[in-house]
Amino acid sequence: MTNDVDFDPKALHAGGDDIPELELSDEDILDAMQHISGYLDISTSDFREIYHLAHRHAMGRLFGGIRVGDLMRIGIEPVHPDMALDVAAATLARQGLKSAPVVGADGRVVGMLTETDFLRRLRADTFLELLLRLVADAGSFKHRCHETPVSAAMTAPAVTIGEGTGFFATIGAFRAHEGRSMPVVDGEGRLRGLLLRKDFIDAYHLEELL
Repeated sequence: MTNDVDFDPKALHAGGDDIPELELSDEDILDAMQHISGYLDISTSDFREIYHLAHRHAMGRLFGGIRVGDLMRIGIEPVHPDMALDVAAATLARQGLKSAPVVGADGRVVGMLTETDFLRRLRADTFLELLLRLVADAGSFKHRCHETPVSAAMTAPAVTIGEGTGFFATIGAFRAHEGRSMPVVDGEGRLRGLLLRKDFIDAYHLEELL
C-alpha cells in the first residue's frame, strides 16, 4: 500500500496530529472570488490565511475530540512468544479477533500475530487452500501448529500507537501497514489495549466518506 503522507512513528506516541491541507493557488482563489457577488476588498494572501484558519477549525471540530484511548478495546488477552500456535489460535478465536499483540515477560509488545502469519507459517496463500490441504493431511498441520512457537510466526516489530494519538496520526499509522488492528501502548511500550481498524472507521463514520 502506498503512503502519500509523511509518516512519523514518534507522533503516534506523542499524540502529534498534523492536519493535511490542500494548498490553494492564486488561480484557485481568484476563481472562487469571481463567484462571490459584490466587491471583495481582500487580497489572495488574506483569503489564503482565512482558508487555513477555517480549515484547521473545521478539522478540529470534526476530528479533534476523540483519541485512541477512547476507541481502544481493553482487557485484551495477548499471546506470548513461547506459546504454541494452536494455543494462540484458540486465544484469538475465543476473543473474536483476527490478530493479537504478542507480549513479552515484561509486558512490552514485541510483535503481532495475525491470520496472515498463520497462513504463511502453514505455507498456504488462502484459507481455502489451507482447508483443502488440511482435509488431505490433518496430521501434519496439527503437528506443525503444536510444535511451532508464536515467536517463529509473528510479525515483528509491531506498529504500535499511543493512547493520546489523534485522528490524522492514526490514519498514518494504519496506512503504514496492512493489519486490521494495532496495539495501544504506554510510554514504556507496555500493552494498554487494542485499536481495531473497523472501530476507528465506525467512530468517525468514515464509511460515509468512502
